[in-house]
Amino acid sequence: MPINVPSDLPASESLKKEKIFVMDEGRASTQDIRPLNILILNLMPEKEKTELQLLRLLGNTPLQVNISFLRTATHRSTHVSNYHLDNFYTTFEKVKNRRFDGMIITGAPIEHLEFEDVNYWDELTTIMDWTEKNVTSTLHICWGAQAALSYYYGIRKYALPKKCFGIFNHHVRDRKIKLVRGFDDLFRAPHSRHTNVSRKKIENHPDLQLLSVTEDGDPFIIMSRDTKNIMITGHLEYDATTLAEEYERDVEKGEEIELPVNYFPNGDVNEQPLHTWRSHSHLLFSNWLNYYVYQETPFEW
Repeated sequence: MPINVPSDLPASESLKKEKIFVMDEGRASTQDIRPLNILILNLMPEKEKTELQLLRLLGNTPLQVNISFLRTATHRSTHVSNYHLDNFYTTFEKVKNRRFDGMIITGAPIEHLEFEDVNYWDELTTIMDWTEKNVTSTLHICWGAQAALSYYYGIRKYALPKKCFGIFNHHVRDRKIKLVRGFDDLFRAPHSRHTNVSRKKIENHPDLQLLSVTEDGDPFIIMSRDTKNIMITGHLEYDATTLAEEYERDVEKGEEIELPVNYFPNGDVNEQPLHTWRSHSHLLFSNWLNYYVYQETPFEW
C-alpha cells in the first residue's frame, strides 16, 4: 500500500529501508484516485516507535492511504519532542469537521488509573462520540480496547493478580467472520497488560461478538455487530523486541516483573526473540482495511 505521510516524518526513512512503499504528499496529489483517510490517535508515550509499527502494517494492501496523526490537547506527552508533536500531529479541534474512513486508537500505559481519573478522559470520550458519525470503522488497541468496551458497552476492566506479559496462543471462534479470514487454527500474539475484561459479559452483550480468545479463554478480538468498533486486547502491532524493551524498562524501575512468557528463546534474555506473530498482524490489519474500511465507506464520503 502506498502510505501518504510527510516526507520528513522520521518513520518514513525506516519504512523505505524496509522496502515499504511510502508516498510523499507531492506524488500522492498527482494520482487521480480516492485514497483512504486514516486517523491515528497515538496515546503511547514513545510515539515514534508506535508510528513505525502501525505504518508498517498499514502498508500491506494495494490501496493508497492518507495518514493523519492525532494527539490529545489536554495532555502533552513528555517522551517525544515538541517539534515532533507540533509538526506531525494535529488536535481534535482541527479535524472534528472532517470525516475519516478508518481510525486507530492505541493503547496507553495508564491501566492503574480508573478511566474517569485519566486527565484526557473527557477529551477521549468526545472523540469516541464523534467517531460514531464521522468514522466508518475504529480499531481500538489494548487500553484503547478496554476504554471502548467500558464507554460504549459498560464492560469495565478489572485488575489481574500479576501482569499478563508475553506471547500467547489464540484460537479463532468463528472463521466465517471476515476480520479473521485466513487466520490459522492456532496463532500467536503479544500481550502486555495488568488488567482484563470479562469474557462472560462480552458473550452476553447483544451488540458484541467475541471472535478470538487465548488458550486460557481470555478475550482477544472483539467486534461490535455493526462493525464500527473492533477491540484488540493485545498488541499485534508490536515489533519482535518490544516486550524485551518493556521488560528492561520495568527492571530499571525496580518493579516486580517476571520474564515475558514464551518469548526469550530458552528463557535467556540474551537471546534474540523470534517474531512469531508477524503474518497474523499483517493479515488482521489488511482484513480490517479491506472489509471494514474500504468496502464500507461510500466514495463520496
